[in-house]
This record gives sequence, structure tokens and C-alpha cells, in this order.
Amino acid sequence: MKNNMKLYSMLCVLALAAWGCKQNTASEKPIDSSKIEVKGEAQAELTSPPHVPKPIGNRAATKLKVDLEILECEGEIVDGVKYTYWTFGGSVPGQFIRTRVGDEVEFLLKNHPDNKLPHNIDLHAVTGPGGGAESSLVAPGHEVTFSFKCLNPGLYVYHCATAPVGMHIANGMYGLILVEPEGGLAPVDREYYVMQGDFYTEGGYGDKGLQAFDMNKAIKEEADYVVFNGHVNALVNDNALQAKVGETIRLFVGNGGPNLVSSFHVIGEIFDRVHVEGGDLINKNIQTTLIPAGGAAIVEFKVDVPGTLVLVDHSIFRAFNKGALGMMKIEGEENPKIYSGKQMDGIYLPEGGTIQKMPSSKKVESTVAKTPEQSIADGKAIFSRTCLACHQSEGQGVKGVFPPLAKSDYLNNSKDKAIDAVLNGVKGEITVNGQKYNSVMPSQTLSDQEVADVLNYVYNNWGNNKTVLSPADIKNHRGK
Repeated sequence: MKNNMKLYSMLCVLALAAWGCKQNTASEKPIDSSKIEVKGEAQAELTSPPHVPKPIGNRAATKLKVDLEILECEGEIVDGVKYTYWTFGGSVPGQFIRTRVGDEVEFLLKNHPDNKLPHNIDLHAVTGPGGGAESSLVAPGHEVTFSFKCLNPGLYVYHCATAPVGMHIANGMYGLILVEPEGGLAPVDREYYVMQGDFYTEGGYGDKGLQAFDMNKAIKEEADYVVFNGHVNALVNDNALQAKVGETIRLFVGNGGPNLVSSFHVIGEIFDRVHVEGGDLINKNIQTTLIPAGGAAIVEFKVDVPGTLVLVDHSIFRAFNKGALGMMKIEGEENPKIYSGKQMDGIYLPEGGTIQKMPSSKKVESTVAKTPEQSIADGKAIFSRTCLACHQSEGQGVKGVFPPLAKSDYLNNSKDKAIDAVLNGVKGEITVNGQKYNSVMPSQTLSDQEVADVLNYVYNNWGNNKTVLSPADIKNHRGK
């Protein structure tokens, strides 16, 4: 017995020693990226979202020159709502920078003479004080150069780090820099650049005109907008990402913050591979991936069936009420073995089909007389946050579930029915364009002006009869 115990102890010691030697051997041969020699020099290709530069492939490490201009410029955060963005390269997020391990980056940062403020840049890919921020503070009308070596592969955020740092980031000063491993990333069919950010305005969501940044809301983390690529409609309708059945997709997804964590999800897909936080760790078969403020992830998947995939922050009210929603339109042949579509449609109302009500709150009526064109434009923003999820971006509805608004005989034959549907909701069976529907639509808490606006948008799009309603029409209907 004693001999057996001695033998067991010796075997354990030998196993531990062998494991230790193996660990020491591995640790003795790390890749020292600082010693990778560079060959020649090149000008970096920079791209605005959702586009990315061409893959690095097998090219050798080089001296890579990055030329980036800071621009303070006015843009639209949602239809009719203006905002003054501070940007790297004129877009939010800033231009995408693509490098590889071992590159020596010579970074030229220029602050346009028309800008009002000094800025700098902190690149999370940089090993050095402030990620480059200490070397890059630049006043309007000036430019500054600094350099760094790319040591660690991964997908990294960059942002302005001039005080107050949160304000500069909240105004759109963030982007992504990719450091590819030696030999490059595995090839895919399409790559896109998507970055989330939260915005804080003095007015509420959809309040028209030029909106100023609200520091109080930012400190309290009470975002009015949570969006992909700088504004509410950046990735929907005509701006939707494109792909074809059978293609492999890689999304470089960042989160500029400044405050909120992203629960990134693509409705109708499962991520085959996720580079967690943009690093070496790979998770497989992922539904939703967390991306911290100031972090990133690389997600990859193959598209198998046609249709529209919806990109969201799955903190879901942000998607449907604050703007964190995008689309990817997939073209190609149906594959019923993977997805059949609806096979049966029946009625099941165990609780009586009660119409749900939106939370009630007193709406302040607009006192500004609008032209029909203004009303239609304003209605588009209301539609995007209250109607789009069910009736879809082009009013096509969801077959067998939510009726179409496009070329709708139900709406075009009776404006009173249309008004009543918005004010009081709909329950029970209705027929639209010859098809029967039996879902429940909740009533909406909208002002007379807002009801008129959203119905004017619907009536004046998608082949409808161009009816124009006024707030007085809505008020009269309420009184019936």
C-alpha cells in the first residue's frame, strides 16, 4: 500500500513538472510584435460607415500613414431634428481604420479651421500615455503628428479625450480601428461597420429644430436617442445593409457610448462566431452579445434564407422607441427546409382579445400651422417609432398577422376607420385587400397633430390615395 502511494505521488510530481515545463516553454516564446520589421510605407484607406476598407490579407507590416480630419458639422438625428455633431472625418462613427500587427502608424490629426474647439484622439489600440491623447491635442486650424506600433490584434474603439471627455464622445467623436493578426482575417463575402451611440438633447425624442446637447441628461444617463451609425434612419429602408442568400457576413460592431451597454442582436439570425470584445476569445452559436461602452465585437454569420433581418439593441425599448434599429435585406431563393413561413392561421383569444392601451399622458397640442409637406415629413418620424415594428418599413405589414398599409382599401375607403384605429385601437376580424386579419392593435396616445401627421405620412406613401388630414379632423372624430 505504501509503495503504491509513493508511486502515485511520484507520478503526480512528474506530471506537474511536465505541465510546468510546457507552460514555461510556451511563455518563453510569445510573439513580440514590437520587433516585427516593417517594409515600405502606404497611405491608409479610410472609410465612412457602414463601409470598411479592403482586408489586409497577407501583406507585410508597413509604415502606415493615417490622415484624419476633425469636423464639427450639423446633421439630422431623425427627420426634422438637427444636431451639431463633432466628428472624425465628417461621419458618426468616425472613419474606419484598418491595420495589422506590426504596422508602424504615422497619425496625422487635423482640426478644421472652422471648428470652435480643440480636440484630440485616444485610440484603444495604442500602448502609450492616453492612447495617443497626450500627444494629439490640436486647436482649430492646426494639425499634429504622432506615431505608434500596433502590438495587439483586435477591434478597438477610438474617441476624443478632451475635457469634458463625456461631452466630446456624446457629440459623436468615436470610431473603430482594426488590428488584424498576421496573415489577416479569414475571408468572408461582405463586411460592414456598425457602431452604437447614445445622444442627449435638450428636447425630447422627435422635438423639431436644432437641438443642443444636454449635460444634465447625460450625467443621469437618460438618453433621448440610442442609434446605430449616428442617426435613427442610418441603416433602414434605402440605407439598409445588403446581402444574398449563401453569403458569409462579418459585422464590425462598436459601442461609443458614452454611457449605455449594448445588447447587440440580429433578429432572424444566430451568430456563428463572435470575437468577444473584439479580441482572441471566440464564442460560437450566439444569440445576443454584450458590447460595453468603449468596446467592440466582431460577429460573423451565414445568411440562409431571404428576407429582412433587423439589427437591434435588445434592450428593446431602445430599438423601437429611441432608434437603435437597423436592417439587412437578403435576396435569394426561399429554402422551406430551413424556414417554411406561415403554415396555419387560426384564432386563439383565451382572454377575449382586449385592446391594450398605451400609457396615458396628456399630450401638448401643437399651435404651429403646418403645410401638408411638413405634416407628412413629421409623420415619418412618428411612424418609425410607433408603427414600423408591426407594419414594416414600406407599409407591407406581416402576412397573415399585421395588415398592410400600402395600397390599403381599408384606409383608402374610409378616413374615419383610419382615425379610429389610431385613437381607439382595433380588435376582431377585419378584411384588408381581400385578406382577413384577426390580431390586436393597441390604441396610441398621440396628440391630434401627431395623429394627423402619421396618417398623412401613410396616406401619401406606398400607393395610397393622398388624403390630407388636419388636427381639426382628428379633434372632431374624438368628439363623436
